[in-house]
Amino acid sequence: MTAICEYKPGLENIPAAQSSISYVDGQKGILEYRGINIEELAEKSTFIETTYLLIWGFLPTKEELQAFEHDICYHRRIKYRIRDMMKCFPETGHPMDALQASAAALGLFYSRRALPDPGYIRQAVVRLMAKIPTMVAAFQLMRKGNDPIQPRDDLDYSANFLYMLNEREPDPLAARIFDICLTLHAEHTMNASTFSARVTASTLTDPYAVVASAVGTLAGPLHGGANEEVIEMLEQIGSVQNVRPYIENCIERKSKIMGFGHRVYKVKDPRATILQKLAEQLFEKFGDDKYYAIALELERVVEEKLSHKGIYPNVDFYSGLVYRKMGIPTDLFTPIFAIARVAGWLAHWNEQLAENRIFRPSQIYTGDRGMPYVPIEKR
Repeated sequence: MTAICEYKPGLENIPAAQSSISYVDGQKGILEYRGINIEELAEKSTFIETTYLLIWGFLPTKEELQAFEHDICYHRRIKYRIRDMMKCFPETGHPMDALQASAAALGLFYSRRALPDPGYIRQAVVRLMAKIPTMVAAFQLMRKGNDPIQPRDDLDYSANFLYMLNEREPDPLAARIFDICLTLHAEHTMNASTFSARVTASTLTDPYAVVASAVGTLAGPLHGGANEEVIEMLEQIGSVQNVRPYIENCIERKSKIMGFGHRVYKVKDPRATILQKLAEQLFEKFGDDKYYAIALELERVVEEKLSHKGIYPNVDFYSGLVYRKMGIPTDLFTPIFAIARVAGWLAHWNEQLAENRIFRPSQIYTGDRGMPYVPIEKR
């Protein structure tokens, strides 16, 4: 006799894995990577050091971190055949689609399916961490009809990406803030794209396919694409005076308010708090953003109307304003999210391999049974 299991749409609150990578307390607004609070990592660490922590499970020594940074720097460049392939992508295509195709293409050059080999694991981690930012920046320039900019070995991870993207060396404050943004987005327990990565990893396919599948999942507006929708919402609202009627209309129609609410957090997302402070640092040095006042009023009105339901700003609400102030196009917000989240995906890939069992969930069948076949002439 088959056991009857409770069905929960979206597998809400159903554990899919045991993991020691990150921890979230949605009631208290706590996020930790390997037990270290996200606020402390944002203040004291770097994205590459945090990546090492997530994937290998411990903070590196100075020598280990220098070796990791050196290897990533050495592998930043992409093969000309991948560049030629990307030049054939339509200019109107979304950068997330370009990134998914490019990430998958890396497997054609580097996949060896040598998963029992620790050397191959490290090599795959280094290549994906190194080349994903290069491909995002390259597509941005190619779709404008320009050749991509080669990486600069004298710049660190975040500064180099901004250099390749904008064709000029970034301001040190902007580079540091961007690095913190990557740290904040690097990992967040069993979200949709991470679950996709672990399901793909459980088949023992190559890590490039794992990342490509996760990129495809992240592309959706209910996941990584939400920060793009936030900017569109702010543009649509247009002024502080329009905020309250907009929110009241959303509540009346029961439509989603982009950048608010989270499946886990029932208080303000701790990453949103950090991002808001980062945005203010940028505004103080480079000038105000007219949409920030609208965002503040949005947060105030939503808290007034919906805080009793545990709806507060999430990570997407302020991240778009930070990227916008850096001059980053709106449709690159999610690819930048992906650059950061590769660290988390690879951490879960590595963890999945340690005690792997292929995912094979069950289903609850709701269709008909015992139906006769009807010949085509009688239909």
